[in-house]
Amino acid sequence: MEDVTIISNGVSIEGKISSKGNIRIDGNIKGDVTAQGNLTIGESGYVQGNINGQNINIGGKVDGTATAKEKITLESKSVLKGDLITRVLVVESGAIFDGKSSMTKTDDSLFKESQK
Repeated sequence: MEDVTIISNGVSIEGKISSKGNIRIDGNIKGDVTAQGNLTIGESGYVQGNINGQNINIGGKVDGTATAKEKITLESKSVLKGDLITRVLVVESGAIFDGKSSMTKTDDSLFKESQK
């Protein structure tokens, strides 16, 4: 089982976050977040910065570019203000997305560039 880093509701962090495993964010982050595994933004989660992961599931709010190697899911209460780059995009009814989407076959070089 892979490690999961949980940033709970009520927690605020300023700075870059990077994990080799999975990350779940229910608090507030001001800075970029990179997970080599899956990245989940819970309904109470808010990220001001770019997010990167294998699969990204957004239930809360993100102001920044979302880059996923495989899939991005925008849940019904999510708000994404920024561009997204992924292979597969799932947008539930009610989700708010304000930006450009790119669903080309993302290669690892693009993912690695966004991690720098």
